[in-house]
Amino acid sequence: MTDTTQRFFVSYAGPDRAWAEWVAWQLKRTGCEVELDRWDWHTGDDLVQRTSLALDRADAVVALFSRQYFAPERWTADEWTATVAARGRLIPVAIEPLADDDIPAVLAGKLRTDLHGLDETAATSALLEAVHGPSAPTGPAAFPGAPSAGVPAEPDPQHPRLPGSAGPAEVWNVRRRNPDFSGRDAEMVRLRSGLLSGRHAVVQALHGMGGIGKTQIALEYAHRFASQYDIVWWVDAEQADQLPVRYTELADRLGIAKPDAGTEANARLLLQHLRTRHRWLLVLDNAEQPDQIDAWLPEGPGHVLITSRNPGWHGIAHHSHLDVFTRADSLAYLQARVPGITPEEAGLLAQDLGDLPLALAQAAGVLHSGMSLDRYRELLATNTARLLHESDVRDYPVPLAATVGIAVARLTDGGHREATALLRLGCFLGPEPIPTAWLETARPGLATIPGDSADPMWLRNALQHLSRFGLARTDFGTFQIHRLTQAILRAQTTPDLAPAVRDDVAAVLAATDVGDPHAPADWPAWSSLTAHLATPHVTAAIAGRPALRPTLLKAVRFLLASGQSRAALDLTTTLDQAWSADLGPDHPDVLTCAEHLGHATASLGDYAKARAIIEDTYARRRRVLGEDHPSTLQSANNLANTLGDLGEYAQSRRMQEDVLARRRRLLGEDHPDTLQSASNLANTLGDLGEYARSRGMQEDVLARRRRVLDEDHLDTLVSADLLAGTLAALGEYEQARRMQEDVLARRRRVLGDDHPDTLSTANNLARTLSQTGDQAAARPMQEDVLARSRRLLGDDHPHTLTAANNLASILARLGEHAEARRMGEDVLARRRRVLGDDHPDTLTTANNLASTLGRLGDYAEARRMEEDVLARRRRVLGDDHPDTLTAANNLASTLGALRRYQEAVDLLKDTRVRSLNVLGPEHPDTVRVTRNLAAALTAAGRRYEAQQLTDGKPKKDKRRFGRRRR
Repeated sequence: MTDTTQRFFVSYAGPDRAWAEWVAWQLKRTGCEVELDRWDWHTGDDLVQRTSLALDRADAVVALFSRQYFAPERWTADEWTATVAARGRLIPVAIEPLADDDIPAVLAGKLRTDLHGLDETAATSALLEAVHGPSAPTGPAAFPGAPSAGVPAEPDPQHPRLPGSAGPAEVWNVRRRNPDFSGRDAEMVRLRSGLLSGRHAVVQALHGMGGIGKTQIALEYAHRFASQYDIVWWVDAEQADQLPVRYTELADRLGIAKPDAGTEANARLLLQHLRTRHRWLLVLDNAEQPDQIDAWLPEGPGHVLITSRNPGWHGIAHHSHLDVFTRADSLAYLQARVPGITPEEAGLLAQDLGDLPLALAQAAGVLHSGMSLDRYRELLATNTARLLHESDVRDYPVPLAATVGIAVARLTDGGHREATALLRLGCFLGPEPIPTAWLETARPGLATIPGDSADPMWLRNALQHLSRFGLARTDFGTFQIHRLTQAILRAQTTPDLAPAVRDDVAAVLAATDVGDPHAPADWPAWSSLTAHLATPHVTAAIAGRPALRPTLLKAVRFLLASGQSRAALDLTTTLDQAWSADLGPDHPDVLTCAEHLGHATASLGDYAKARAIIEDTYARRRRVLGEDHPSTLQSANNLANTLGDLGEYAQSRRMQEDVLARRRRLLGEDHPDTLQSASNLANTLGDLGEYARSRGMQEDVLARRRRVLDEDHLDTLVSADLLAGTLAALGEYEQARRMQEDVLARRRRVLGDDHPDTLSTANNLARTLSQTGDQAAARPMQEDVLARSRRLLGDDHPHTLTAANNLASILARLGEHAEARRMGEDVLARRRRVLGDDHPDTLTTANNLASTLGRLGDYAEARRMEEDVLARRRRVLGDDHPDTLTAANNLASTLGALRRYQEAVDLLKDTRVRSLNVLGPEHPDTVRVTRNLAAALTAAGRRYEAQQLTDGKPKKDKRRFGRRRR
């Protein structure tokens, strides 16, 4: 039996949720299937995936057009553009008056149905006609002017009303709407869905720290869904004993109060009345005492919305923690409130403010008064508490500093000494979650925490009070204090107490053992610790403590190993400056820090600066520690690698051969440091074009690392990736592809998709796929690598430029020569600026761009570039380097295209002899040169010579010369 049920997806902007509910309800009443995000989706669902599936399932998309629908950065843009792109059926329904310029041009021509301004009967008819099309009447036409039959009586109190049709609620005491409210769409949908989850009284509690925006969300909800309620009553519930008074006021407004009954009796009367009423909303704002509120919660088919700092609503209400703004919401808010602020500036300010809504509102107010953004951020860093006392935000009763002060005063006045001390200690750590295990381990040595250090419940009790007053967020195994709360309380800590608190911070961090910084299994723990160690005020407080220097150096090693080079550079720069001043430049810890500083600098692509740092460190270690000290050899190894990064392969090779010999003698063949040197030397041999020798060394290193370490060890994966690259250089593409696919899968599992090593392997695999002719697989992989590299490393990082260069090559192989040329020219300009004109990578891009110009028919410019590349490669790499031979082959191809056949023949003969000697007769490059020489001989009229090269099979196309992109 054929299923004829129509399926619709309702696309709407968050502020128009009431309209979406009404439209979905009306369509369901006619037997349609309707998907309305949080009606049908669950917490934890992938929003992008669910939206995509919903759009695929739907027969049509009903789009609720409003100004908010077309606001920038809304998901609605993805929904309607996906529908239009797929040529799906889009049913535009306007729910408010719109001008032509309110609607994107691609949609402006679509016929839309206006629902705004209609009564519910007319709006229902218009909606159904838009969806199903007009239908002929089934009975006699009504006499014109006859009274309307009206809308059928609501069959269910849960039936959504047409927004705006019912007028204002009959009882309403909510203050005016905040015109600056923005964002919070997901939270608003969760709140609405939660309140609609039952047919009896549903109590929903929003809890979070002061300034998080709990009251603002409740206020917006009341206004946004006002048409769905007959009664909306707002109660300031901070003083629970005043609830009977506020309930009596509502009872009086409803006309059910008994003048002589007293407030408690009238409040009970109201609760009884609400059992019989539908469509009511009671907002209890700032309700901090769940046990006292519980007895006054109404029952019946209505909604109760509670805002509270206290998370202790278990068993009383459905509750959810309200967090700070998402970064996207912060940017939208700041850009709307601070004209002229750029997205980058807004992002930095939002980060400084920890995305806290009240802080953002205060900042917008201060910036509106004329203070510059730079000055504001400077004061925020140096005078946080003073700055956050300033506020003229009408929708928040007190500024953030006062909000924090009130909460701390209540905590202190309650006699919660351990909680107050724990709060103070937490404020001197970083703003990231603090593992409670740290405090448990360090508790016996903490001088500022009062009470019995052996009490197993001290931490649980202290955190319970911090959570109750909204001063900390507690989760399983961690607690977290907002960065601005921390800054305010640090500024208020007296000079006589601050040193003791910092001593306790050092004790907590020193007592923390999180494992091996090079082991990915330990990285989550290291990430948590480093987030605190690298916080500027924490680093400044502990940098001078000898006991913590080993931990800080391990933290840097973790950052480098996990691909967080920028964070490593920032931390090592701070430590290098502090330790050099305190210990002198030749102290072993200072030299180790300088080694890591050079490593971080090189990882960020600044090879010239890294070289200067590493050369200085190497010179000091040779003088202080001697030539054969392991630390000296590590500096020599790092310097050799940096020379290789700079394209100085010959000098790099000499240093690596020396380091390898010393490490073999001192440490043995299988020591990890020896294998590091052997791997690096093998890689440099590959850079020098000695592929066969490189392969042999890499195979040996890989076998030893698999035996000494394991298959998934980071060093083993480095060896496997390098060997695969050498196999590709030798023309063994299928074996290289298999290895690269295996390494990529392992690196994704061990390191994640965005780690620089993972991106390197993906880049190499995409290149190999392209070399084997599988451009369809190579292109999307290379595009993904380039996008990730740009985001993580920046447009000018050498690795990003490698990815861009490889994508340009793929585009050229696909015949998209114009785009390949544009990308090639951009990469060449950047590589010349970043690496220099003679760097091998720069010459690779110039070679590829010249080939593209040849494909486009610009032979004169191609020849000029290829002659320049060939001359530079001969000088930099030597006459027999495979890249030099590639340049010669490409130049010969261009000479052939210019009908300079004899010159092409002479150049190709020399190139073929060299290629046979260097690469062998079966290498793809040798085969390509041989084919090109045969074509050139044929074009020059020397067919017999050509036949000798091609086994009696002369080339049919005199001008077909194969080019090599490298």
